Amino acid sequence: MALALDDVKLHCNVIGTDDDAVLARCLLAAGKHVEAQLGFALDDAAEFPTGTPADVEQAVLMVAAHYYENREATLVGVVAQELPLGALAILANHRRYTYG
Repeated sequence: MALALDDVKLHCNVIGTDDDAVLARCLLAAGKHVEAQLGFALDDAAEFPTGTPADVEQAVLMVAAHYYENREATLVGVVAQELPLGALAILANHRRYTYG
């Protein structure tokens, strides 16, 4: 995966270096989460012979931004709903499904 700290900072509209450690941790965790959803590593050349597709990188950025904005296990007083074109919908196009 070619995403770096600057990519997630741009995605989250973060200026400065105060949150660099938090954002780097969010990016790493998001990458691991996406790999778990896909069933293979983001750098798996057999799955992505030309590199990680832009939509999968977008999903990683979306998950990283979610982790950055919601750093606690609970959210109180807000009504939220999953976006129809959210990260899981993007990843469904690339996920390795196994049966049996």
